[in-house]
Amino acid sequence: MNTLRSTERFSDRVADYVRYRPTYPAALLDWLHKAQGVTTDWRIADVGAGTGISSKLFLDAGHTVVAVEPNAAMRGAAVEWLSSYRTFSAVDGRADATTLDDGSVALVSVAQAFHWFDPESTRREFHRILRPGGLAAIYWNSRRLVGTPFLEGYEALLKTYGTDYTSVAERYADEPQMREWFGQGWRGTASFDHRQLLDFDALRGRLMSSSYAPQAGHPNHEPMIDALRKLFDTCAVNDQISFDYDTRVYVGEVL
Repeated sequence: MNTLRSTERFSDRVADYVRYRPTYPAALLDWLHKAQGVTTDWRIADVGAGTGISSKLFLDAGHTVVAVEPNAAMRGAAVEWLSSYRTFSAVDGRADATTLDDGSVALVSVAQAFHWFDPESTRREFHRILRPGGLAAIYWNSRRLVGTPFLEGYEALLKTYGTDYTSVAERYADEPQMREWFGQGWRGTASFDHRQLLDFDALRGRLMSSSYAPQAGHPNHEPMIDALRKLFDTCAVNDQISFDYDTRVYVGEVL
């Protein structure tokens, strides 16, 4: 993980991340509330909170949220964006060293970031900060790689022009791995359809929010953008493409 600079690699992409990364479906939060017994008085630790996209999901539902994020640029963007929420705060911390007090949260939320964490030290830290009976929810938007000409063409584009795409792409855990991580604390899983409808500028921004997309000045940058333009022109309907995801969530106690 250290060789991939997990806490630094998005620093120069914050603006695109804020504007163009997808939210999470409301059905996910509804499932946590109805199927897992989470209530709005549960205090949330959003670990690896990034720019606050996942934090906002809980804040809008009435939760108190502390965002734990080691990347200063991303944490600063979250603070700026969510400063109007009186129940929001942010700390400089990592999954294995959150800085939070023992038993101080009822739910640990991890959106999109779990694959950067060390599993064993993270389990110990989550166990420490969760109150008795508290839960961890690990979830992510997993981009669909096949199913439409656009999705398949976009995957081919990343393999052709991405800098270290094959090292970091779609490294999310599957259900057997998450069941093993939770062990006896395992509570359940669910999956939801999700998508973004993007015009070309938004699609370009979504691409450039990815840490493996070469930036201006890199020899692959201009050819990549040209290929993206051609893919969009070929696949767009009413000047938009559908960027499709499966949103997967895994929940359990951390024993």
